[in-house]
Amino acid sequence: MKTSLMLSSALAAVIGCASVGNAIAGPSAEEMKSMEKCYGVAKAGQNDCAANGHACAGQAAKDMDKSEWKAVKKGTCEKMHGSLMAPKP
Repeated sequence: MKTSLMLSSALAAVIGCASVGNAIAGPSAEEMKSMEKCYGVAKAGQNDCAANGHACAGQAAKDMDKSEWKAVKKGTCEKMHGSLMAPKP
C-alpha cells in the first residue's frame, strides 16, 4: 500500500511540474506572429522571457519593470502604457 501511494504521489508531482513548465514557457513562435514584445507591462513573475540577469519566463522580480517584456496582441502595447523598444542598457 505504501509503495503504490508513493508511486502515485511521484507521478502526480511529475505531471504537475510538466503543466507548470508549459504555463510559464511563454507564447509559441506561431503565436508570436500576431503579437509584439511590450516592455514595462509585465507583473512580477509574469514576464515572457529572459532579462535582468535571469534565465527565462516567469522570473521578473517586480511589477512593470521597464527591462521585462510580455507578449501582447499587436497594437495594444502602447494602450497599456508600455514600450515596443527595449530600454537602453
